[in-house]
Amino acid sequence: MKALLLLGILFLSVTVQGKVFERCELARTLKKLGLGGYRGVSLANWMCLAKWESNYNTKATNYNPGSRSTDYGIFQINSRYWCNDGKTPRAVNACGIPCSDLLKDDITQAVACAKRVVRDPNGIRAWVAWKAHCENRDVSQYVQNCGV
Repeated sequence: MKALLLLGILFLSVTVQGKVFERCELARTLKKLGLGGYRGVSLANWMCLAKWESNYNTKATNYNPGSRSTDYGIFQINSRYWCNDGKTPRAVNACGIPCSDLLKDDITQAVACAKRVVRDPNGIRAWVAWKAHCENRDVSQYVQNCGV
């Protein structure tokens, strides 16, 4: 019984944690999914954004009490405008996806939604972490020695 309980706890911690990408692994994945240079945003800027938003963790979430919305996934995409979590009042769902899709280890849907966000007039400036940590900075370190 103790072994079964321990196995259940280990399984839960793995599913809650999600996939945490290694830096170069994520850089290669984002490049493969077409983010490098998308809408004029360099791959290094996308990497900087993902570092500061989620620390490369696909299961990252952050509740925003003021707007009663939640940020989801590797890019911390907000439920007020971009996805549907079934609990955010007046959600727009501009990406047309459930927010749970943004928490998957396969980040294809998260990348597609991030592309939708940068097509908005604010572009990459929609992300507060990008403005605070990446804008007008040398972000080359985020892709350094990754072969991308």
